Amino acid sequence: MHVCVWILQPNQRDLGELAAGFQAEAGPEWAVATLTSADQLLDQLADRSRHHLAIVPEATLEGEGAGLALVARIRAVAQDVPVVVTAQRGSVDLAGRAIAAGATDLLVLGQNLRQRIATLLGKLRGWFEVIERNRALDEDNAKLREALQARLKIIGHSPPIERMLDEVRRVAEVPRPVLIVGERGTGKELVARAIHFAAGLANRPMVTVNCAAFNDALLESELFGHEKGAFTGADAARRGKFEQADGGTLFLDEIGHMSLAFQEKILRVVEYGTFTRVGGSGELATTARIIAATNRDLREEIRRGEFLADLYDRLTFETIHVPPLRERTGDVAVLAQFFLDQFAAEVPAFAGKKLSPAAIRALEQYAFPGNVRELKNIIERAACRDIQSEITPEDLGLLAHDDLVSAGGSFQEKLDAFARRLIGDALRQAGGNQAQAARTLGLAYHQLRYYARKYLGPTGACPRCGAEPKHG
Repeated sequence: MHVCVWILQPNQRDLGELAAGFQAEAGPEWAVATLTSADQLLDQLADRSRHHLAIVPEATLEGEGAGLALVARIRAVAQDVPVVVTAQRGSVDLAGRAIAAGATDLLVLGQNLRQRIATLLGKLRGWFEVIERNRALDEDNAKLREALQARLKIIGHSPPIERMLDEVRRVAEVPRPVLIVGERGTGKELVARAIHFAAGLANRPMVTVNCAAFNDALLESELFGHEKGAFTGADAARRGKFEQADGGTLFLDEIGHMSLAFQEKILRVVEYGTFTRVGGSGELATTARIIAATNRDLREEIRRGEFLADLYDRLTFETIHVPPLRERTGDVAVLAQFFLDQFAAEVPAFAGKKLSPAAIRALEQYAFPGNVRELKNIIERAACRDIQSEITPEDLGLLAHDDLVSAGGSFQEKLDAFARRLIGDALRQAGGNQAQAARTLGLAYHQLRYYARKYLGPTGACPRCGAEPKHG
């Protein structure tokens, strides 16, 4: 292992003996050099491509104790670099102050210097091995994050996303339940898939169930399966999602929509790994890893008596928070370009379009209540609206603050205008398909139908394009 030893010695005292001692004891693989200013030293230590050892005198030309102040400056630019403070005479007090300032060790000059240097280097070699391993781990983690992003299209490099990907890598290694929380449209299912793949389960099933889309009876059959003759229409036995996901991952989306009675049934599976098909008598076992997701505050649901505290405890071996788009500084422009490129690949007629600087600024200033899903819809809609080759703010059609202010006179009228626009845009984008529009808005199908009738009239037709609702 190559190490650069930097000896700071402005007054030149004991310089030759100190440098010669380090070179002799370190061997040819280590390079020893002397510097005469703190700025020179800090410039060298900022190079992360090499291993460094800094030798700093306790007393410099700047006065007694200034060397200890320099240690703190070194720690600000190079946290893992070993720093050795030298002194003409040692004491317990000086050693304590040096360590408190961030020094790795204290080296006393004078007699037996070579022997002290040899002892010091013996300890530091182990330190450098730890540094090497940590740097290798950092590089591996970075590669894993990049691999996850490339495979699962988790786009962005903002600090919140980097932290989330580190959590994904960490929790993936432990086969225990995970709860993913985040606002609608943030990409919770994408995160669940990232955990599945990072766990090395790419060749195992990943099964998804939207708990908000079923009543209790249908959800029980969907998850646990049923035996032949269990109910009218059960002409054959059917494997449920727990069986289908055996050995892989079962993703329970919108788990906060489950009734308390059904939560009790899920609690047993989470706790014991066993269940019974509808109409069956024998217990079946599953090794599926459960990942749940919700945009609700489950702790508040527990307080109101609408969610089981025991189920929450068992689902939250780890909890991952998916950050909303408004907190992902710098990611909006990258995501917007990605969605534009993706849309152009799917629809070649839109190839060659680009986002104007003004459009990017407008996107970065927008709050995105629908998060990444809303951004994707906005970009695809803008590409359709644009009649030139450059998308402008007008093409984006963002619901600005002024739109809300001018929409109706009362608070409720403003809310109704906002909801009417959201529902109408979702239906128009989906070509009138209510199920697809519901998924776009993060709503259950029956919720979308209710809001469509409420805001768009009995037919639920989109007010802008007149698209009639489709129930598929």
